[in-house]
Formats: sequence, C-alpha cells, structure tokens
Amino acid sequence: MTRAWIRPVLIVLPAVLVVGCAAVGPWIAPHPVDEGVDIPYAEPSAAAPLGTDHLGQDVLSHLLVGGWGLLLLAAVIAVLVTAIAAVIGTVAALRPRVGAVIERCTDALMLLPPILAILLVMLSWPSSGAVGLVAIAVLIGTPYCARVFAAAASGIAATGYVEVAVANGEGLPYLVLREVLPNLRSTLTTQLGLRFVEAMYLVSTAAFLQLPTTLGQSNWALMVRENSAGILLNPWSVVAPSLAIGILAVSMNFTISAIRADRNQVRT
Repeated sequence: MTRAWIRPVLIVLPAVLVVGCAAVGPWIAPHPVDEGVDIPYAEPSAAAPLGTDHLGQDVLSHLLVGGWGLLLLAAVIAVLVTAIAAVIGTVAALRPRVGAVIERCTDALMLLPPILAILLVMLSWPSSGAVGLVAIAVLIGTPYCARVFAAAASGIAATGYVEVAVANGEGLPYLVLREVLPNLRSTLTTQLGLRFVEAMYLVSTAAFLQLPTTLGQSNWALMVRENSAGILLNPWSVVAPSLAIGILAVSMNFTISAIRADRNQVRT
C-alpha cells in the first residue's frame, strides 16, 4: 500500500506545491512587489534569492504574489466550462433533436480560434477586464467539452433505469441532474482537470498580451514579457515564472492520466 501511494503523490505534489505557494505567496513575500532592492537584472543575492527584474525589484516576491490571480481565474473558467458543458452535453444525449441544434452551434463556435476571439472582445471592450476574459473563454471552451459529455452520456441515456425514469414522467432537469450526471463522475473529473490546464494557458497568454486589466501589474505571464530583454543578465526573472506555469500544467496532465489509468484498472 505504501508503494502504491508513492507514484500518485509524486505526480500531484508539484502542482500542490505551486498552488500552495501561489495561495500563501502574498503573505510570505519577502519584499513588497513595488520595492526596489538592487540594480535591474542583478544576480541572486541574500536580499533577492532569485535576483531582480527590469526595475530592480525582487523576482521571488513577484513570483509569490503573481500566481494567485492567474490560478483563480483559470479555476473559475474551468469550473464554468465543465459545468455548462456537462449540462449541455447531457441534454443533447437525452433529446436528439436538441442535440442536433447544439451540435450545429458548437461546430460554428469551434471554428473561431480562442486567441482571436479574446483579442476581438478585449480590444473592442477594454474595460471588460477579467470578466470579459472569463466570458469569452467560457463561450469558446464550452462547445468541444460539450461534445465530450454528449458522447459519454449517450450510452447512459439508453440504459434501463433512465428509460424507467422517462416512463414515470420525470422531467428533463431530473433526468440530467439525478440520472445521468451522477454516472459521469469520471468524465467530470477528467474534463475539469483538462479545462483547468487549457484555461491556464489561455489566461497566461492573455496576461502576456496585457489584455485583462484586473490581473494587476504582477503576474507570471507579465513577468516573462517584461523581463525577456534581460534573460541573459538574470535568467531567473524569466525562467522562474515560466517553470511555475509549466510545472503546474505538466503535473496536472500527469495527474489526469493517472486518474484515467486507475479507473480503467478498476473497471477491468
């Protein structure tokens, strides 16, 4: 049993550490993010363990403070996309005519590249900030996820207990929430993880382009953008935030793969 737990713990531990540091970072940062501690792009020292950025500010403090906004926004997008897509996909499986309409609408939305859609909305409505980013990310991310849920729910919709519920006169909300979705826990878990990773990349890209104005002046993606010119002088000013984003995404992907593998073994 001890050995069986080692691999899952090692897989999920990097993501837990990154999220934990981002959550408590604003309270344990050694310096205020707007405080200069040395010359720009200074090498690591006792005052700045990861050196300084383009303004001479502590990279470690920016790293600890700059992750929470990105993670929170990505989590909100992931939860909204997964929840909406689960309901839409389940309805599509239970009502084939409605499913055909949903399929046509999702086909049209899937043709629009997410980054292009974000640029169109954020540049034409600059005051929307993070709210606009969440809205367009949910609109663009839901169609493909709904397709996945529709495929997973189609088999459950044809089972005997669902047919019995229909024969008893149960309405669509009851069928969706009580009969089908509770049997899609595996799909819900997997899609929630995948949508979080996708949302993390999407939010990071938008922050790198400085589109959402409510994320503040200190976040991981913006650190990469602003300090790229001095990467040869202090590589940590770019490498540290990049590693934080990459480690979180890779660890989440491995965690999702491990969950899938474990559930497949249980089924067999």
